Amino acid sequence: MLIKTLLNKAERFKSFIYGDCRLATVGGFDALIIDIMPRRNSKPECPECGKRGKTHDKQPARLFEHVPILVFKVFFRYAPRRVICPVHGIRVEAMPWGYGKEQMTISYQVYLARWARRLSWKEVAEIFKTSWDSVFRAVQFVVDYGLANRCLDGVTEIGVDEISVFKGQKYLTMVYQINAGARRLLWCGPERRVRTLLRFFREFGKERSAKLKFVCSDMWAPYLKVIAKKAPNALNILDRFHIMRKFNEAIDEVRRTEAKEFKAAKQENVLEKGRWLLLKRPENLSEKQTSRLGDLLKLNLSSIKAYLLREDFQQFWEYQRPDFANKFLDGWVTRTLQTDLEPMKKVARMLRSHKPMILNWFKAKGRLSSGAVEGLNLKAKLTVRKAYGFKPLRCLQVALYHTLGDLPEPLCHHRFC
Repeated sequence: MLIKTLLNKAERFKSFIYGDCRLATVGGFDALIIDIMPRRNSKPECPECGKRGKTHDKQPARLFEHVPILVFKVFFRYAPRRVICPVHGIRVEAMPWGYGKEQMTISYQVYLARWARRLSWKEVAEIFKTSWDSVFRAVQFVVDYGLANRCLDGVTEIGVDEISVFKGQKYLTMVYQINAGARRLLWCGPERRVRTLLRFFREFGKERSAKLKFVCSDMWAPYLKVIAKKAPNALNILDRFHIMRKFNEAIDEVRRTEAKEFKAAKQENVLEKGRWLLLKRPENLSEKQTSRLGDLLKLNLSSIKAYLLREDFQQFWEYQRPDFANKFLDGWVTRTLQTDLEPMKKVARMLRSHKPMILNWFKAKGRLSSGAVEGLNLKAKLTVRKAYGFKPLRCLQVALYHTLGDLPEPLCHHRFC
């Protein structure tokens, strides 16, 4: 079977035909060169409006790298025509296998991008004997296509968070769709600022923002103000994960302070290597850790008092009715503020000031959690590690959209990738 027959079977281009096929050396590699020619009497198409017009002239023949076959690189060879468009003037014709001055075919770019989702971009470049920049351009093309063609209808639940990138307290604001069965990255923007989140809502649109039912976020005040303003119909939920993380931070601060006091007084540090004994849930402790925690509970330590306050608060999540949960929360805050544990008192004051949004967790019947957000954040951090060495932030954003965006891809006839 001829190569041309296979190509016509897999990827046929309207108004164009495959010509001669021959072996040659391109860039030091053995390559298969396949000529493409316009059909007789066919007119070139304007790339901007799609209208066909007369041919003005031809440009020199160009090579377009295609999906490799066996041990050979593959290139399409074509001399683009310039079309006389009555609207846009003289333009280089539209070519269904490529665009602009790009030297790779669309099929090859999709092919590389699919592999770049599995491997690092550097590995993909080494495997396919191409450059890192070529892989980046392929991924960027697929991401741009996906962002332009994705559907944002039906987004009713979103999660807002940030991840740390690079060095020097640099952040990316991440907005995820967390509807059941449709979890993906919707948007990411540089820095952790009010204007960053405002930009998301501007791009998302007023109509879509009005249809949001739930927004899951942390307790950072600027985010809360933006969400209240731009998504007035949504229930803003401060969920269990973020709240209990504040408890653990407070317990760890009490433990560190107490350990320093032991060291200053030259006493035995009974809390040594005991950090995770206090931070982990009791059911997640090993048998040895459970035994040691039991010994610590017999001691009158500030760290243990903080630990017991956290465990007492766990009852809050077991309530079914918001009014009962509200009563318990008020009682817990009062008891905590009467202690001398300043980190825990700080948590109590935080809970009191954000009480309406914390109780929203019960209005959502506990079905919405930022656990989905944290899971996506973990995948994002893995992408950041795989993208180690990316200097421009744009490269990292492209990688995150490509990995987490669940974006539609251009049609590609090559299945084995």
